[in-house]
Amino acid sequence: MTREQAWAWLCEWVQSESLRKHALAVEAAMRRYAARFGGDAEVWGLAGLLHDLDYERFPEPPAHTREAARFLRERGVDEEIVGAILSHASWNREEYPLDRPIRRALFAVDELCGFLMAVAHVRPERLEGLQPSSVRKKLKQKSFAAGVSREDIEQGAACLGLPLDEHIAEVTAALQQVAAELGLVNRAAGSAE
Repeated sequence: MTREQAWAWLCEWVQSESLRKHALAVEAAMRRYAARFGGDAEVWGLAGLLHDLDYERFPEPPAHTREAARFLRERGVDEEIVGAILSHASWNREEYPLDRPIRRALFAVDELCGFLMAVAHVRPERLEGLQPSSVRKKLKQKSFAAGVSREDIEQGAACLGLPLDEHIAEVTAALQQVAAELGLVNRAAGSAE
């Protein structure tokens, strides 16, 4: 599977622009962590890009992730990618535990990327200067943290053996990279003036 094929599948299955941006952010963060933890950046990136492939069609457990896994297996996608996609959902952990670096990274990145995307959606002009201390503060605010599991974000950092602030900084940098590539930072800064 090429990255172009994965992107085509994502665009076929996912209509939401925000979910596509989330997928791009998770992909970028997974590539960063692949470099850090000795993984294959292409494989880790593809797992990040496709991790919520079936979310719009099958948002409820256990169909969510399992339908994507079925679809990907039928197309001969590497089981390392499929296993990572399945392991990031708690309802699959008995069969797909967080026992491999790629699985731990996807679990750690997904929830934090979702939270950072919510913060950036509310105040995109602040994305460039987002610091771990302000992210931790926002994690405590009910208005931002309603749909996010702070415990999962903290557990994700611990699972990777990283301090929370370091994990936040890595994932924030990946999100900033995607925003810059999409021209979102400059557009947001221009609209804020």
